Amino acid sequence: VIVKEGQAGVMMYVVLEGRLAVSIRGKLVERIGAGGVFGEMALVERTPRLATVTSETDCGLLAFGRNTLLDLIKASPDFAVSLLGAVSDRARFIASR
Repeated sequence: VIVKEGQAGVMMYVVLEGRLAVSIRGKLVERIGAGGVFGEMALVERTPRLATVTSETDCGLLAFGRNTLLDLIKASPDFAVSLLGAVSDRARFIASR
């Protein structure tokens, strides 16, 4: 288990390799592979995790906290746009459930 539903969200993750399962209240809702991100909503909103993320295979992850995220956003508008897209997609997905 990488992150657990209800935990404080202090890190977000970029998947470098491998596959992870995302579940909400014990129900599989999504799989994430290389290039995917997770944990961004809890980090941006400073709210508890909405889902549990578990590795299904050996994984390589890049983890960083809120200050690093803010530095990346300031340094790279392209990164900021990409992150906004991911947050928007995730919010839309959750709203459709």
